[in-house]
Amino acid sequence: MFDIQSIVSSRNDRSLFIAGPCSAESREQVFATAEQLSKEAEISLFRCGVWKPRSSPHSFEGCGTQALQWLQEVQCNFELPVCIEIAVPQHVEAALKYDIRHFWIGARTTVNPFMVQALADAVKGTNVSILVKNPISPDLNLWIGAFERLAKAGIHKIAAVHRGFSTYEHSIYRNNPLWNIPIEFKRLHPEIPMICDPSHMAGKKEYIFEIAQKSLYLDFEGLMIEVHPSPEKALSDKKQQLTPVEWHQLIDRLSVPNQAETQDIQLKSSRNLIDELDKQLCALLAKRLETVEKIAYYKKEKNMSLLQINRWQEVMNHVLQQSEHWHINKNFMKKLMEVLHEETIRIQEEIINDKK
Repeated sequence: MFDIQSIVSSRNDRSLFIAGPCSAESREQVFATAEQLSKEAEISLFRCGVWKPRSSPHSFEGCGTQALQWLQEVQCNFELPVCIEIAVPQHVEAALKYDIRHFWIGARTTVNPFMVQALADAVKGTNVSILVKNPISPDLNLWIGAFERLAKAGIHKIAAVHRGFSTYEHSIYRNNPLWNIPIEFKRLHPEIPMICDPSHMAGKKEYIFEIAQKSLYLDFEGLMIEVHPSPEKALSDKKQQLTPVEWHQLIDRLSVPNQAETQDIQLKSSRNLIDELDKQLCALLAKRLETVEKIAYYKKEKNMSLLQINRWQEVMNHVLQQSEHWHINKNFMKKLMEVLHEETIRIQEEIINDKK
């Protein structure tokens, strides 16, 4: 268990809503966004990228230190606490000089324990808050390990940010949600607030609402969304940024569950985990059956028999051993494998009998 303190007081007892541009591009752009967002009470933190870790050095990588002055003015003029990304200790040192005390660690940094440890050392003894995005790869232990490093440094104002994962699987989203991972995180550490970043997960603004709503139904404690006064002119991530008007419309549309619905949410959370695992089962079955087809074509070419009983016995024995290891009922697993084998035979028979 982690000793957790609140990052900020959530306004109107609602979820923690974090919004702002992907990058600080100019003083005018930062101020225009902050002014329009501050007109409503939903926003808890003003997020803004100062240093941008991009895939290519030819991409816009942020305005750097000069943007810190603009963000300090935002805090003073609009009474909006600012949150920025940090990747190296020098970022922490520079930000504290401008009284910026809310940070997030990006996915490209979380994946590297050496970088996380360097940041933990840099914030030791400070009263800052840190949001930790999931690592690019779907590694739950690596994500939790980042919090362990921060906790050892005495940082108690912490929260997790789910922004999706890079996988080889095809997805309509920019980053695969893999909802089962944050759900398992919440099961292991329910004391750590979980915030969803639907902007980076979606990659396109048309998917942001459905992701944001699902996260709130999964009992996430907040949202982190990119907002830009003119997304079409943005120097980074233009397709996934909302306008301030679209942001307010989104917040109005969202259904935020209240505390009375907690029990139902917990049930939904478990059911959503089952749904996500079922999707993964289907994907694995599809890959297995695809391999079965390749074997069938090879057997057809070599004029081999369709059923090789020794191989089938070997497969069954191996699976039953695995079921014992994972504490799965052997009779259930045997029936499941028999159904799967029946489908395997059907597929191979169809291919071998095809005269083409």
